[in-house]
Amino acid sequence: MIKQYLKKIHPKHLKIALIVLGTIMVAFIIAVGVLYNKRESLLQKALQQVKKQAQTEYDLKVTIDKAYFSGFSTVAVEGFRILPNQREQLIDINYLDITVKLWPLLSGNIKVSALNLHDAKLSFVKKDSLSNYDFLFKQKEVDTTKTATKMNLAELADKLINSVLYKIPENMELTDFEASYMDDSTKQVVSVPKAIIDDGDLSSTVEINDNEAVWHVLGQVLPSKKQLYFKVYAEGKPVELPVIKKKYGLTLRFDTLETDLKKVTMNGGELQISGGWAAKNLVIQHWRIAEQEIIVPQGHIDAKVLVGENYIGLDRSSEVKIKKLVAHPFGKITFKPHRSIELGVDMPEINAQDMFDSFPHGMFDNLEGIRVSGKLKYHLDLFVDLDNPDSVRLSAGMDKKGFRINSWGKTNLSKINTPFTYIPYEDGKAMRSIDVSPNNPNFTSLNDISPNLRNAVLTTEDPSFFSHKGFVIDAFKMSITTNLKAKAFKRGGSTISMQLVKNVFLGREKTLARKIEEILMVWLIENNQVVSKSRMFEVYLNIIEWGRNVYGIGEAARFYFGKHPSQLNVGESIYLASIIPKPKTGLYPFQYDGHLKPYLGGYFRLIGGIMARRGLAPRDSSSYGFYNVTLREALRPARPDTLQVDTIKQDFLEEEFEEAKGFFEKLFGKDKKQEQQD
Repeated sequence: MIKQYLKKIHPKHLKIALIVLGTIMVAFIIAVGVLYNKRESLLQKALQQVKKQAQTEYDLKVTIDKAYFSGFSTVAVEGFRILPNQREQLIDINYLDITVKLWPLLSGNIKVSALNLHDAKLSFVKKDSLSNYDFLFKQKEVDTTKTATKMNLAELADKLINSVLYKIPENMELTDFEASYMDDSTKQVVSVPKAIIDDGDLSSTVEINDNEAVWHVLGQVLPSKKQLYFKVYAEGKPVELPVIKKKYGLTLRFDTLETDLKKVTMNGGELQISGGWAAKNLVIQHWRIAEQEIIVPQGHIDAKVLVGENYIGLDRSSEVKIKKLVAHPFGKITFKPHRSIELGVDMPEINAQDMFDSFPHGMFDNLEGIRVSGKLKYHLDLFVDLDNPDSVRLSAGMDKKGFRINSWGKTNLSKINTPFTYIPYEDGKAMRSIDVSPNNPNFTSLNDISPNLRNAVLTTEDPSFFSHKGFVIDAFKMSITTNLKAKAFKRGGSTISMQLVKNVFLGREKTLARKIEEILMVWLIENNQVVSKSRMFEVYLNIIEWGRNVYGIGEAARFYFGKHPSQLNVGESIYLASIIPKPKTGLYPFQYDGHLKPYLGGYFRLIGGIMARRGLAPRDSSSYGFYNVTLREALRPARPDTLQVDTIKQDFLEEEFEEAKGFFEKLFGKDKKQEQQD
C-alpha cells in the first residue's frame, strides 16, 4: 500500500521531502548537542533564579553546595538547605538526584522517572505564634490590572492531579529520611530508614518517635496510568498518631488502612475521579462526633468524585459499606451561576437486624443488643440554593416492610409507659432525681393540666405533634432557611418527640452520633406504637426544665404563680411556653411590680392570635392575657437603679422575638387582623 503511494509521488518531490526531513533532523541533533554542552550553565542559571525567587517572594534562603548533571537527564544536588528568615531550618538534604523522562520534557511536561534521596530532614517548627512554614500560607498579591480569566474547576483539578502524578517516580530509593513537627507542647518524629519503589512496587518501613511504633507501607505506584495504591499497617499494635489527639482532640487509630486511586478521566468537560478506602478495626473519637470511642471492625468506601466547570460532586454510584450495611451517599456543590448545595444518601432495602448489627460499636449505645425482624429502606435528599434560602427542598424517610421489635437491647424505650425516675443533668452533673409517677406530688396527669397550657406549648413547640410520626419536614426546612439567613444557628427543627427522647434517654452532649441516635430512637417509638402520643406529651410536660432547678409543669406553675397547673390562664400559659427554649431566663421578663416587660406584648399577640385562628383560644383584643400575668411576689426583682444592663438584654431578646415571629408566620401564615393592628 505504501509502495503504491510512493510510486505516485514525483521523484523530484520525494527528493525535496527527504532533504527537508534530513535538514530538520540535523538541526535537531545540533540543537540537542548545543543544549547538552550548555546544560551545566543552564542548570546553574535556573538554580540562581530559584534562589532569587525564593528570597524575594517567600523570604527563604536557599543554599546548594553542589549541583550537576550525573546523567543525560539526571540532575544531582548535594547539600540542599532551606532556611526561612529568622526561623528554624526547614529542609536539609545531603544528597538528591532526579531523573526526568525526556520526551514529555520536550513538550514542556516534567515527568519524574526515578528519584534517589539520602540523609534528609524535613522539620516543621512552631514557637509561640511563629513557624518556619508560615510562608506556605502567604497570599500572593493579585494584579488588578489584568483581566480576570474564567476559571474552569475541571481543568484546574486535572492540571493539579497531573502535576502531582508527574512528580511521583516509578523507581525510587530513599534512605535515612526524617520528618518532624515540634511546637511548645508537642514533638512528633517520623523516620523512614528505607523506602523503595521498584518498577512501581512500593515497600517502606516507618518508625514513629524513636521506635515507639513501627509502621509498614506497601503499594503500587503507576502514575503514567493514573493509578495509586497504598496499604499501611503496624507491628503488634494499631497505627496511631498521638499528635493528632494532642493538637485536635481526635483519637484515630486502625489495624490496616488501604487507599487507592483507580481512574482519572476527562469526559465531556467533566473530570471523573474514582478511588476507594478500606479500614480494619478503625477507632475514632472526637467531642463533636461521639463522647466514647466508635469502633468499625471493617469498613469500605468506593467514591466517584465529579468536577465540572463550576461544581464539585459525589456521584450516586459511590458506596459506603460497614459489615452488611450498604449506603450510597451523593452530593454536589455548585458555585455558579447560583451557589447551591445538594446532599443525600440512599440505603437499599436490608434485613432490619443486619442494619442494627452493622452499626459501629459505641456509636448508638442505647440500641446495642436490640432484636428486630423485617426489612428497612432509607433515603435523604436535600437541596439548598444559598442565594435563595427560601427555596430549600428536603425529602427523607425510613420505609419498613414487616418490621417488628422483638426485644429491647441496652435501653428499653417503652419504659416511658410506666413510672420511672428521671435525672436531669447540667454540665455533666446530675441535678436530682425526679419521680415521674403519681407518687410525686408535683406530677400532674395530662387531663389535670390546663388546656390553655397544653395548647400554648403545642403551638410554640410542635403544632402537629398528635398527627406526625416523630418528624416534621416543613419545620426542618424552615429551620434551615432561618439559619442560612442569619448565617448562624438560630433555630432547630426538633419535635416534642425528639425533645422527649433527648431528655429521657440521652445526655446533653451535642455530638453527631447522639443526634443520629435520637432520630433512630424517635422513629422506633413513633412508627411502632411503643408509646401513645398522650403519654409522651404528659411525660414531656412533667420533666422539661422551666427555670433554674424547676422541672415539670407542677413545679413551674407553683414556682411562678403559686397555682396548680389546672388553674393556669391563657396569659400564664403563653408565658410558660415562651421560656421552654431558654428556661434559665424565666425570671428576666418580669418587672419589679410582677408584670411582664412591654417588649413581650407582641409575642403574646402573635401566639395568642395563632391559637385563636386554630380554635384553641377565644379572640382577645387585649393581647391574650399579657396584662393578667403576675409573678409571685417573693420572686419579683428589686426596683432597678439603672436601665443600662436591662436595655442591652432587652434589645437582644427583642431581636430573638422578631426571628421567632418570622418563623411562626411562615409556619402558620400571617393573621390579617393582626397585620391591620401592626
